[in-house]
Amino acid sequence: MDFHSRLLAVARGQLPADLVLRNGRIVNVFTGTIEQADIAIVGDRIAGIGPGYQAEQTVDLRNSFVAPGYIDAHVHIESSLCTPGEFARAVVPRGVTAVVTDPHELANVAGTRGVEYIYAASRGLPLEVIVMAPSCVPATHMGTSGAALTADDLAQLRSAGIVHGLAEVMNFPGVIHDDQTIRDKFKAMPDSPVDGHCPGVVGHSLNAYVAAGVGSDHESTTVEEAREKLARGLYLLIRQATNARNLDTLLPVITPANARRICFCTDDRTPGDLLREGSVDHMVRRAIEFGIDPIDAIRMATLNPSEWFRLPHLGAIAPGRVANLIVFDDLQSPEARIVYSRGRHVATDGTLVVDTQSNSVEHAQLGRCVVDWNSVDLRMKARTTRINVMIHQPDQLLTGRSVMDANVHNGHAVSDVARDLLKMVVIERHRGTGEFAVGFMQGFGLRRGAIAGTIAHDHHNLVIIGVDDESVRLAGQAVTRMNGGLCVVDEGRVVAELALPIGGLMSDLPVHDVARSYDRLVEAARSLGSPLTDPFMAMSFMALEVIPSLKLTDQGLVDVERFQLIDLFV
Repeated sequence: MDFHSRLLAVARGQLPADLVLRNGRIVNVFTGTIEQADIAIVGDRIAGIGPGYQAEQTVDLRNSFVAPGYIDAHVHIESSLCTPGEFARAVVPRGVTAVVTDPHELANVAGTRGVEYIYAASRGLPLEVIVMAPSCVPATHMGTSGAALTADDLAQLRSAGIVHGLAEVMNFPGVIHDDQTIRDKFKAMPDSPVDGHCPGVVGHSLNAYVAAGVGSDHESTTVEEAREKLARGLYLLIRQATNARNLDTLLPVITPANARRICFCTDDRTPGDLLREGSVDHMVRRAIEFGIDPIDAIRMATLNPSEWFRLPHLGAIAPGRVANLIVFDDLQSPEARIVYSRGRHVATDGTLVVDTQSNSVEHAQLGRCVVDWNSVDLRMKARTTRINVMIHQPDQLLTGRSVMDANVHNGHAVSDVARDLLKMVVIERHRGTGEFAVGFMQGFGLRRGAIAGTIAHDHHNLVIIGVDDESVRLAGQAVTRMNGGLCVVDEGRVVAELALPIGGLMSDLPVHDVARSYDRLVEAARSLGSPLTDPFMAMSFMALEVIPSLKLTDQGLVDVERFQLIDLFV
């Protein structure tokens, strides 16, 4: 008897199930009710719900609640700094049993090999990883990535069964103005979900963006923006990342009338945040605390993303669906006590009880960090006395901008600690071209030293912020010696560092070890004077030239609103 026939025989009650969960209070995301019933499971699927099922194994849930496993609607696994297996170790015990991931971080470093690595390293995990095809590699022509993905590359990834849809289309000006390259990428993924990224896009421009075929967006930062995007037909993906914390701002958007068009996502979360605060499970609890109906909150992390991303096997407790289940005791504050993935018991009381290392995948040659420091002159000759300055905004990816007086010393523009005016440098590191650019920024608060890293969305070149050229150079050289990673320099020495051998983005160490090392880096950076919760995550987005309004790449200062390079000096 094949599996399909056995599944139906169990559903009819004619054969015993593999597992029956008895006496559970099922969170029914279809009806919005709590249903007292048993759940019969065969292999990785739910066969039936209701009384009378027999099984080889029976578990009495003793009136605990049972909900579908959570789905993170948009996440970059690379931002956890860990392999997919170690990422799973952090999120699965919290009830996250599936994620929709965009591997564009590693793709910007290693192209299709980066996408293939994430896919291969995710197979066999107690976490279903739905890989989307990176749509913008490179993000724009104004930053130098290590690779590029063409429409033909995306089509081949789709033919190979590696990707499910088109990941966030960050080149929103290209979509709006009908860029042929973007159109070709849409055509390469026919009849597939197209995820969006359109910060601040409203009015006629939003109409054009949606008309092109995009179906969602996770970049809303105001209630008004979020409501307009919902009204124009987009799924609203509310984000709570490490550096972009939009949840509390956008919770007032949610109403009983629109809650079925809203999903939760984390986008970019560091390992410490995942281990301490959680993933979308934290967002569910926070939404309930705010006053959202618990079943609505759970639905936004289960059924809604399954429907938007066309994943009919996930997102609900129903016959034929994958048996991804969370068992918990308090509907007002759901904390996973037991987690089932594909019908298998995988976590208890916050700890994974299955192995995630069996699918280790070779990651050599997934990027490098090559800089000829003899050719890098960090001095910036002052051509005028006025400069364009990036202004970091806490807990946001958006940056402000200002024109300020330069601090000129011996004919060169330099940092001015008294005004929190710091030098930022971005150096191309993938090919050793020697290209680099210098800018100035406010909002980091460093009083001495420098921080550096090869995490610089989305080109992931070497980025450094510091108060003097000696510290900036020392920090950059330290990262180069590690062939990619993060470091902090203070008083002429490296005081904290973390090597990231997988593309300069990810460690091959256990997640708890990575979290401890990263915490030490953040603590060291804050000891230099930075008041930011996470200076490294903040620094990584100061180089992202698709988030308004002013950013820095190895090519120069980018005016994102005008989508062009501008001069540092005014």
